[in-house]
Amino acid sequence: MNLSNLKPAKGATKKSKRIGRGQGSGRGGTSTRGHKGAGSRSGHSTKIGFEGGQMPLQRRVPKVGFKPINRTEYVGVNLDVLQNLAEKFTLTTIDFATLQAHGLASKNDLVKILGRGEIKAKLDVKAHAFSATASKAIEAVGGSIEKL
Repeated sequence: MNLSNLKPAKGATKKSKRIGRGQGSGRGGTSTRGHKGAGSRSGHSTKIGFEGGQMPLQRRVPKVGFKPINRTEYVGVNLDVLQNLAEKFTLTTIDFATLQAHGLASKNDLVKILGRGEIKAKLDVKAHAFSATASKAIEAVGGSIEKL
């Protein structure tokens, strides 16, 4: 085999339909656009979500809930994750830079420590927010919390 005898697999390539090239081609005249109407005209396009005059889905389905405009979005990190970090890398303090280095937060994230799991290591934890259960658990082991 060499470059001179390479060719695509059987049936892999198809000739494109050349429309609008005269009556003899079988695709002349209206050129597959049908008769009259907006679809036959050049430059025609329908709006996104248009369903032929039927009420579109985004208008049939009601609005639900309330989204506060100034909500602060936190990335949650649980106690069991902190415990694993402390054991794996023998850490005594965990701050935002540590979490960022281990891929648990991005540079623009706000971090909230959550109370799932249990913590055994005495840790000094620095984060933007703490849940009540997480702060109790950290302080019960003898660690300290600091809000950034």
